[in-house]
Amino acid sequence: MYGYEMVLVVCVLAMRRRLPKIRLPEKMTNVCYAAERMIDIHNHLLHALDDGSPDLETSVAMARLAVADGITHMVCTPHASSAFTFAPEKIEQRLEELRSALRTADIPLTLGRGCDFHISYDNVRDALANPKKYTLNGGEYLLIELPDLNIPPAMDQLLYDLRLAGMTPILTHPERNPALQRDSSRLRSWLEGGLLVQVTANSVTGGMGKTAQKMAHELLSKHWVHFLASDAHNTSTRPPGLTAAKAWVDRRCGSHYAELLTTTNPAAAFHSAPLPEQEEMQDLEEEFVDESAQPWWKRLFERLN
Repeated sequence: MYGYEMVLVVCVLAMRRRLPKIRLPEKMTNVCYAAERMIDIHNHLLHALDDGSPDLETSVAMARLAVADGITHMVCTPHASSAFTFAPEKIEQRLEELRSALRTADIPLTLGRGCDFHISYDNVRDALANPKKYTLNGGEYLLIELPDLNIPPAMDQLLYDLRLAGMTPILTHPERNPALQRDSSRLRSWLEGGLLVQVTANSVTGGMGKTAQKMAHELLSKHWVHFLASDAHNTSTRPPGLTAAKAWVDRRCGSHYAELLTTTNPAAAFHSAPLPEQEEMQDLEEEFVDESAQPWWKRLFERLN
């Protein structure tokens, strides 16, 4: 080794000895901690029940992705619809199989049960007769999904009946519903009546299309959302994950609101506890308007004025 090379090595070693230990700022530490305790209340993790995970191996792989993303709890919510029969005994069997597989694979994920409750006459009648059958962990919170094309005319009465029976409805992914994308006036009135709203994380980041993303951003910016959830179906096109959407909310709406949507409110729903004080909803008198659905001349006129 040449003389100048030896001097360089000695200098580098000396600098390394004097370098202080690098520590994360307190704010960054808090962000990391928050990301490590997110709760996902809507997903299709259980295998061979609906259009979600096809087998136990896929369910384990999805669980591994969720934990890597910072999720500690998942409420497994298979469809309850005309296409997929809701069978509580089979769901419990699948839950135990998955829990056993997660223990074997050493994946630290706590599972709960619920369902993706599709609004239909038969479903509603059964839920009113059996209020704890479809709710999250047999508590008070119920995920409800609207038909894509037409909102039931008696939806206001239906929501009232569910509340009267002891259930608290959570409307899933309204930003993806074509009927609400065209006209959100009824959503506004439901919110005024106490309805809770869950937006899909993938909508926030653009994975569900531009219209869904735009509406998700509108709803979040106005604090009309109470939960972010993955609605995960697989490991590729619709994997579990909340971190990217939470980061968007953190940047645009504040860390407190981001924490409410991914940890605080989902924890309350998981344990059937009352929600804490929420961020004040803004502009309830205004409606979401999909500008892309308006005639080009109307969009031009509005921009000129």
